[in-house]
Amino acid sequence: LFPLAVRGSEGLYMVNGPPSFTESTAFQRVSGKNCKAVGFSKDGSLFAWCNGEKVNVVNVTRAELLHSFDLPKTVCLEFSPKNNVLATWQAYATAKDGTAGVPNLQLHDLKTGKCLKSFIQKKMQNWCPCWADDESICARNVNNEVHFFENNNFNTIANKLHLQKVSDFVLSPGAQPTKVAVYVPGSKGAPSFVRLYQYPNFGGPQSALANKSFFKADKVTMLWNKKATAVLVVASTEVDKSGASYYGEQTLHYVGAGGESAVVQLPKNGPIYDVAWSPNSVEFCAVYGFMPAKATVFNLKCDPVFDFGTGPRNAAYYSPQGHILVLAGFGNLRGQMEVWDVKNYKLISKPVASDSTYFAWCPDGEHIVTATCAPRLRVGNGYKVWHYTGSVLHSHQVPDDEEMWQAFWQPFPDGVFPERAVRYQAVPGEAPGTEPRPAQAYRPPALRNKPVTSSKLHEDEPPQNMKPQVGGSDKPLSKTALKNQRKHEAKKAAKQEAKADAQQGPAQVRTPQNALQNTVPAMTTGDPEVDKKIKSLKKKLKAIEQLKEQAAAGKQLEKNQVEKIQKEAALLKELEDLELGV
Repeated sequence: LFPLAVRGSEGLYMVNGPPSFTESTAFQRVSGKNCKAVGFSKDGSLFAWCNGEKVNVVNVTRAELLHSFDLPKTVCLEFSPKNNVLATWQAYATAKDGTAGVPNLQLHDLKTGKCLKSFIQKKMQNWCPCWADDESICARNVNNEVHFFENNNFNTIANKLHLQKVSDFVLSPGAQPTKVAVYVPGSKGAPSFVRLYQYPNFGGPQSALANKSFFKADKVTMLWNKKATAVLVVASTEVDKSGASYYGEQTLHYVGAGGESAVVQLPKNGPIYDVAWSPNSVEFCAVYGFMPAKATVFNLKCDPVFDFGTGPRNAAYYSPQGHILVLAGFGNLRGQMEVWDVKNYKLISKPVASDSTYFAWCPDGEHIVTATCAPRLRVGNGYKVWHYTGSVLHSHQVPDDEEMWQAFWQPFPDGVFPERAVRYQAVPGEAPGTEPRPAQAYRPPALRNKPVTSSKLHEDEPPQNMKPQVGGSDKPLSKTALKNQRKHEAKKAAKQEAKADAQQGPAQVRTPQNALQNTVPAMTTGDPEVDKKIKSLKKKLKAIEQLKEQAAAGKQLEKNQVEKIQKEAALLKELEDLELGV
């Protein structure tokens, strides 16, 4: 069941899935290092690969060679959704005399083996035409406009979508009518925008189902949900002008096919690492914020449903059935995974897949493959098959002098594997001890025999259902409530600051006066004239005191200032006489 295709310097071969994990005898191993492109059809029934000489297509179940195309330089290949067409792409090259090169994108009819059409496609990015799931329409971006073909007739352009400069487009999944999400980047002060259309109604802005414009966007990622009712748009800038992030700046927008749109309010600042729709199409998970990153599930109103707290993560993967969610930290993180039961928001397991460069759910929703592949990492290449409860069922490491480039599951049509009850008890795995012990933090010799003290740079915030309850419910706040809470907190902080300033300020001003009153008690003679003289004498004596301090500090005094100091004794005598006369 569910074989795993593996491609590397040892060749191309298939491994039987759980429980046997033996090499498949149905598919003959292709040896050599020339296998550059491989792919399964969407339903998993067909498999194609290029061995550096030809592109071969086999029926997986019957292990029967269906076609062999003479395309030795193929580097990309893809099947149409219903297996009628195989698209192949070879690197584009101009002729030696500088004239246009030969067409490098070929579309082959898989029933007859004939080439239906050839196009010139210079860029590898977005090279493949996009089909609707029933293959009624096929679309490709040509010179910033989208060309549509119907029923795999590539000789006639059935429709065109003209906009200023369409940079990217995505067709909706599922049944007819097909919807199209298009992205037009902003220019000369005009904003970028994403528009949703229903094919073939492209008659201007009024015909659009929805429109969302934004200024901060150098590129966007558009994600349709499975039911084609909404698109999530991650808008990114190359540079964060505030200087807060190396990754540029990202914002997340929700655009509904009914015309509604919103900015998804994320409670923590920082990059948006990943966004994933739940297969149920009514929820999505976002992983965002400066490390340790937050992860939150939102509903279609963009209100938070569940907050997973913070942790070392940068990716989210829903199982094909949507009942389990894996939050993981790959790439520059250590490979920690958190496996969650989505219905009850209960943590199932926390396995660690160190140095992983690839993660994929098996179509059965029970198993996972993680792999360390070249060229991302050229050492320690291999793959592991896990059960979601955290057990490693099978691991394979290639020899040190070999590389592994790809490992991926054979797909299956939706609905073949129904959702099964979630298990929390780990299933039996490989012999324990296969996972290397995590490296201990370095401790200087002076501290090695002393007890370990935890010194975390930051405390991870727990998931909302594990936080200590301080009255009230743990239900996440709506967008409006969140905004109001922020405003309230800001006001509160400003009030406290003002209060602190008010207490500090007058106290500082009053202190010298109080000190003076304490040291020189106020005396009254009953005669206002005498009191006035005493006050004047004290003022003069205070000024003389200040002049003496300045002289002691090395300041050169004026002649009149020196004379004032000389009068000090006479002034003291006069003051004494006045006070004794009280």
